[in-house]
Amino acid sequence: MPMWSQLNLQEANSPLMEQLIFFHDNTLMILIMITVMVTYIMVSTMMNKWINRSLLESQKIELIWTVMPAVILIFIAMPSLRILYLMDEINEPLLTIKSIGHQWYWSYEYSDFKNIEFDSYMKPTNELMENEFRLLDVDNRVILPMKTPIRLLITSADVIHSWTIQSLGVKIDATPGRLNQGMIYIKRPTLLYGQCSEICGVNHSFMPIVIESTSMNKFIKWINNY
Repeated sequence: MPMWSQLNLQEANSPLMEQLIFFHDNTLMILIMITVMVTYIMVSTMMNKWINRSLLESQKIELIWTVMPAVILIFIAMPSLRILYLMDEINEPLLTIKSIGHQWYWSYEYSDFKNIEFDSYMKPTNELMENEFRLLDVDNRVILPMKTPIRLLITSADVIHSWTIQSLGVKIDATPGRLNQGMIYIKRPTLLYGQCSEICGVNHSFMPIVIESTSMNKFIKWINNY
């Protein structure tokens, strides 16, 4: 979950989020390099008393600052396209769940095992336990097994919502009348917090998402006892 004064991205809980963090760091280093180089050239040019005609009108310089940005864009675009492909890839899921966005709560369906359906509302402040978080905890958590490829089917019953878990690198729009899908793979047993990321009305900021990842044995036990 996000913490106060946190400047970096959340810790990755899926291989996809790890790739997104690597791409972020790679692009950030390229941007820092460009910023430093351009700043140095501008400052050195302004501080110079003499105007270097060969620097301002040289064909070689024109060629260099046309080709170099194109090469840099290639180094940014290739990893980006690879990650976009990975985000859309659905690779033999072992479990499928469906999430439906409402104004202003989420409902879930586990249709692979038996007809398990429940709604997930944000917990009011006066009902929170000592170790729960205001505006982030819900009355019914989504229980999912770790180290298992899981397919998400997302839709909406009214307006456009967005099902988002930052530490998994997942953000899927919930569109009325349409099914969108995504893939998640949780690396460890943990609690994952997210929120609707599409402005969907007056209570948009009060429809959080909580995933509790467990071992496969505990997940099957939860399914049987539901």
